[in-house]
Amino acid sequence: MSTGTAASKPACIWITRCPVPAASGVAWSLGWMTEAFGRDGIGVKRVLETGLNLVSSDPEQQARALFREGGNIQALAARADGAPTRVIGLTWIDERQAIMVRPDTRIMGPADLKGLRFALPGFARTRGESIARGMALHGIKGALTLGGLDLDDVALVDLPAPPVEQPTAAGMRRLWLGLEWLADGRVDAVYVKGAAAAETAARLGLTVGVDLDAYPSRLARVNNGTPRPITVHEHMIEQHFDLVVRFLEQTLRAADWASTNLAQLRHILAHETLAGVPAVDAAYRNDFHRSLHPDLSPDRIEMLRNQANFLWHHGFLDEAVDVDRWIDPRPFEAALLRRSAPLEAV
Repeated sequence: MSTGTAASKPACIWITRCPVPAASGVAWSLGWMTEAFGRDGIGVKRVLETGLNLVSSDPEQQARALFREGGNIQALAARADGAPTRVIGLTWIDERQAIMVRPDTRIMGPADLKGLRFALPGFARTRGESIARGMALHGIKGALTLGGLDLDDVALVDLPAPPVEQPTAAGMRRLWLGLEWLADGRVDAVYVKGAAAAETAARLGLTVGVDLDAYPSRLARVNNGTPRPITVHEHMIEQHFDLVVRFLEQTLRAADWASTNLAQLRHILAHETLAGVPAVDAAYRNDFHRSLHPDLSPDRIEMLRNQANFLWHHGFLDEAVDVDRWIDPRPFEAALLRRSAPLEAV
């Protein structure tokens, strides 16, 4: 493993721009990533989430210097497809997962979901890019499990797959097309998560039938964003280990900042999630701002393994993913050591 020389360091690193709460995105918004890497003359750029280095092994040189903190479906699909990425951290942020219904639908608990028609987005151009379908299917299953039910106890109504596009406010609304079908009476229930979905549901006058965040078991909330992996090309770990550690240091620093600066964080996330501040407030609750820190705890690793097995079983992955081999704990361990070291020793 090389720490890289000044001459060999990349001219630029890239950070994904995913419409989700992410400490790495907060660090970029605060200017800390630019400052930290700029000391060595390394630029920092954001790239919109378009599948770059996620669903193919190495499409272009840019992928080698790309850090991604985003949903796990595309990251797992990339790994299954042979992409040489490694997981260097995992986050868990409860982001308003719920089953939405019309106000006239009587739902007292998860068991009352039996027999309802659930919206299920179709497969996208590839199974690994079928994020909307993967999220909905696992979210529906999680809610049904709470009521002692399974997927066979409800009707799944296929919707057109949302277009694969760069994240925009309009694109996020199209991701939740099922809410339009629910409001029109073509389905009875829709799984949703996040700020854009909360904003759309409120606009359509829909109501929460089952609030998945209200239940203590996190198994019912394992999904695309829970847990959310931080991935990087293995080239960066082997050739530029110090830069990977630096990225994690700034991410942890931003998570520390977020834990005591909720008011400012809300405005950053309104921009990051492509939704307004009221939608952020509706989607992210329960002191979420104190939970942006990544780690590699056994609990989060087991949740990622649960998600990987679900996606493999339901046909979203071309190959099964060995989660333990995918994870490289060395950069995160080094980042923690640097944070705990006395200032004069750093």
